[in-house]
Amino acid sequence: MELGLDETFFAFVALIIFLGIVVYLKVPGMMAKSLDDRADQIRNDLAEAKRLREEAQHLLAEYQRKRKEAEAEAAHIVAAAEREAEMLTTEARKKTEEFVANRTALSEQKIKQAEAEAMKAVRSAAVDLAIAAAESLLAKKADGRVQSELFSNAVGEVKTRLN
Repeated sequence: MELGLDETFFAFVALIIFLGIVVYLKVPGMMAKSLDDRADQIRNDLAEAKRLREEAQHLLAEYQRKRKEAEAEAAHIVAAAEREAEMLTTEARKKTEEFVANRTALSEQKIKQAEAEAMKAVRSAAVDLAIAAAESLLAKKADGRVQSELFSNAVGEVKTRLN
């Protein structure tokens, strides 16, 4: 065997040279820097994701608050509309009742007026009939002068009663 310069020795020497070159070129520092940069990037991404999540939660809370406010406002609008409809219904019912009452009163007034006119016409016809009967009776029983005097008195009396 030779002095021990076999393949294992050369592989060992090549490994030492390779490690020397790696250290000389600062590959471990570059790897550490690359890993640190990657860790920083991941940290920044996580921070950004956390910030976006918090922002989304704030937006969700704000939209839920706005939705509740809108629902409350809609409920108030519906309640106000129901109250207004109730008032309009009550007012319409009241006006209808007033209209019916006014029409009834007007009809009753017209009926009373017609009754009064009918009574006046009946009285007038009765007076005319009585005058004619009295005139006829007086014409048979009284002479011309008495008839004229009685007729004048009767007409004057009727005129005073009618007025």
